[in-house]
Amino acid sequence: MEENAAQPLAGVKVLELGNMIAAPFCTRILAEFGADVIKIEDPKGGDQLRQWRKMYQGTSLWWLAQARNKKSVSVDMRGSEGQEIVRRLAARCDIVVENFRPGTLERWNLGWEALHALNAGLVMVRLSGYGQTGPYKDRPGFGVIGEAMGGMRYITGYPDTPPVRMGISIGDSIAALYGAVGALVALHHRQVNGGSGQMVDLALYEAVFGVMESLVPEFDVLGFVRERAGNALPGIVPSNTYPTRDGKYVIIGANGDSIFKRLMSAIGRDDLANDPGVATNEGRVPRTEELDAVIGGWTRSHDLAQVLRVLHEAGVPSSKVYDVRDIMSDPHYAARGMIEQFRLADGQGVKLPAIVPKLSATPGRTRWLGPKLGAHTDEVLDEIGYDPQRRSALRAAGVI
Repeated sequence: MEENAAQPLAGVKVLELGNMIAAPFCTRILAEFGADVIKIEDPKGGDQLRQWRKMYQGTSLWWLAQARNKKSVSVDMRGSEGQEIVRRLAARCDIVVENFRPGTLERWNLGWEALHALNAGLVMVRLSGYGQTGPYKDRPGFGVIGEAMGGMRYITGYPDTPPVRMGISIGDSIAALYGAVGALVALHHRQVNGGSGQMVDLALYEAVFGVMESLVPEFDVLGFVRERAGNALPGIVPSNTYPTRDGKYVIIGANGDSIFKRLMSAIGRDDLANDPGVATNEGRVPRTEELDAVIGGWTRSHDLAQVLRVLHEAGVPSSKVYDVRDIMSDPHYAARGMIEQFRLADGQGVKLPAIVPKLSATPGRTRWLGPKLGAHTDEVLDEIGYDPQRRSALRAAGVI
């Protein structure tokens, strides 16, 4: 790491007109690598995520990470004076990220055409359920809807149960990651190729659809509809979750040909290790149930610790199923610096996930935790010409 190295996005100015998950997670990524992110929040309560899930002294613990490194500016965008503040800020920014329903910002004269006219170099990332065009564009859509329409929910779960959700808001998170990529690609085009600013139109369902692997060509060419398969990975064998004698679970991914051979030898099944019929994945797929029964029979006869020891010694990809207690006590997480320690204003210690990915010379860092509502309003408005008297009048009117 370079001593005192500037962060890679230092100098990039970002305006967030977002709420809850998709847009705020997108800008969080940019802020973690040094971008100057100004987050606009409604003066009456702010981002709803401030009140989500587990709370500490009135604020969501999730908020501390989701809004880290951002400046909170409280502005009511529904009125003309608040809209003028947003326009002034957008005129000075490189990137705007928003996740309102299509048409909302246009009604406030803050849509793409209006902001692009003010700032020709602006990159505007627009995250919505269905995108800015098409017959569904006016429908409300959260990440869960994107997961359903994008094809993810249908294949998640077991064949004999209804589709299930993952334990996190994966649709929003995937869209946020695509949003950060889109913002940086467009910014690179502007700065390196001499292009103008542009709009990044990102639908939540399309973000989910974008990670659905071989779903489309398999159906188009073969008429194959992928179904729910529980913990198995259909067509890639063996890869599954197996129970152990002490009531725990181990995930084993031995679908590589040489890995499969090592696994079979390690569990005492040299007959299968040397069976040419299962030497390749093509031969193993028709015998999936047989192979899973063999592996599951072995894991059920040993405790988890012994299973993992044998598998690790044999070089077979495997892991116990971690819960948060395992994560917090794991030596590899610690060695990689994946848990960061902070203190809140009252002295309470709090640990947060560290920043991903790791850059060797200019890594991301946490400069401050998610701020109080409006903590940076005066600082930011002062920079765009709002003197103390004007700010006092706006505050009295409920604009800020």
